[in-house]
Formats: sequence, C-alpha cells, structure tokens
Amino acid sequence: MVAIVGPTGTGKTDLSLTLAERLRARGRDAEVVNADAMQLYRGMDIGTAKIPPSEWRGVPHHLFDVLDVTDEATVARYQPQARAAIEAVQARGAVPILVGGSGLYVSSVIFDFRFPGTDPVLREKLEADLAALGPGILYQRLHDADPAAARNIGPSNGRRLVRALEVVALTGEPVSASLPEEPVPWRPVRVLGLSAPRAELTARLDARVERMWDDGLLDEVASLIPRGLERGVTASRAIGYAQALAELRGELTRAEAIAQTQQLTRRYARRQVSWFKRYPGIEWLEYDDPELGSAALDRL
Repeated sequence: MVAIVGPTGTGKTDLSLTLAERLRARGRDAEVVNADAMQLYRGMDIGTAKIPPSEWRGVPHHLFDVLDVTDEATVARYQPQARAAIEAVQARGAVPILVGGSGLYVSSVIFDFRFPGTDPVLREKLEADLAALGPGILYQRLHDADPAAARNIGPSNGRRLVRALEVVALTGEPVSASLPEEPVPWRPVRVLGLSAPRAELTARLDARVERMWDDGLLDEVASLIPRGLERGVTASRAIGYAQALAELRGELTRAEAIAQTQQLTRRYARRQVSWFKRYPGIEWLEYDDPELGSAALDRL
C-alpha cells in the first residue's frame, strides 16, 4: 500500500495519477482510494479541487462522491469502508494508492486506530450545547477533561469538539487513548509526503481560493442548497462552502468570503504539515520537483 499525503495545494492528486501510470508501465496496476473527507461528498467539486472521472487517466478511483451533503462524514464510518476498498484492490493484484490531506482519515486507515461508538442522545445534547453556547465553552470543557485533545483540535472546530467530548463521556478515557502517539501500522505501507516552502504554499493557496470563486463556487453552493447543504452537519462547515453560504445570505461580501477562506485554508495547511510530520518513516518529496514521478517511484 502507498499513501500520498501533505498539505492542501501541493499536487497530491496529480502525483497519484502519475505514479499509477508509472506502475502500470512496469506491469503493476494501481487504484486510487480517497482520503479527503470533503471529496466524499457528491456535488462538492470546485471547493474541494476534485477532479472529474474524465481526468482519471483510466485509473480506478474509490470513495469519491459516496455521501449526500446532508450526511455526516465521520472517520469511524470511513475507516472500514476505506480498508475494505484497499483489500479489494489488493485482491485484484493491484497497488492501492491512498490519497488525501485529511490527517485523521489517513491515519485511521494506515495505523491500528480504534474508534469508540456513538450515543445519539449524548451527541444530540452536545450538539445542542454547541448551538446554544458556542465552541468556546465546549473547548473549555474538553481542556478540563483532556488538555492534549483540546490543544490538537483548537477552540473553533465545534464538530470535533463535540465528538471528543462524546468519546471522553463514553469511555472515561482521554481521546488520545484511541490515537496513540506511536501507532502500529495496520499493514505494510510506504508513505510519500509532498512539501513546499511556506511562502510558496501560501501564495499558491491564496490564488487557488480566488480561482474557486472564479470557477463558479458560488453557483455550485447555490445548487447544493436545495439538496440540503445548509442542514449538513459536516458539509455546511467545510472551508469555502461555509463562506460561500454566508456570501449568498448577505452576511459576507465576496472579498470578505474569499479573505476568510484564504485565512482558514492557510491555517488548515499548517495543521496538516504538523500532523504528517509525526509519521514514522515518511518520505518527503518537493512538490515542484520536475522529476517528481520518477522520485516517487524510486522511493517505492
């Protein structure tokens, strides 16, 4: 199994296709398995930089467009689906290439993480507290119960704060008990990470957000509203989509929506870098290496 990770905007998708083509030229088929939480959603294309099937270069892809925008994306649900897809790819004699920047989703597949179940009544109460009190109060509760988890999640990610408090309440243990510092691999894996100098990455991300609006993100979001986007616990809070919704409601100007999305995207990229730096044995590659495909193949 191969995993391609790194911050958003570094070309993970393109490398996965190039690597699959190089493997095919050597007589080994390869298939891509998605590890980007937002690319699970049907219709969320522009804001997630999802490539259409017409650009898959004949490489089979899995776990794209499998959720409606009203569904909640959870890593506990994703993990068994992704592992089943990988096992099916390997049963066909092909190489699974896990691709994405959602750190917890990647980790849930390649490491032996176990996720506690859920309690609908408890979850509903915590969601109500989030709506009534805001994420700051939930952050303080989590900080009192599990300071390490609170630091990792931060004070603004309400959905993850709710889940962490749920896990603490259900298990009586810190969230970190389910996410060990030195996890055991689920099965053999080679992890390739794409890196970029911070200033270059910032410029690329800012330009990418502007292109999202130029490419019609607002129209895409408007088309998803009748399909329930505003009711989606996960989808409605996605970076870019939340800001586009606010613009459509008149709560933000276009300039404000773009600037807020750029700021959140830069912050998210920094968290991604910190997350993947902890991976043991990761092989880092420069995102703009003109021989990136060959360099990746050499590392395998």
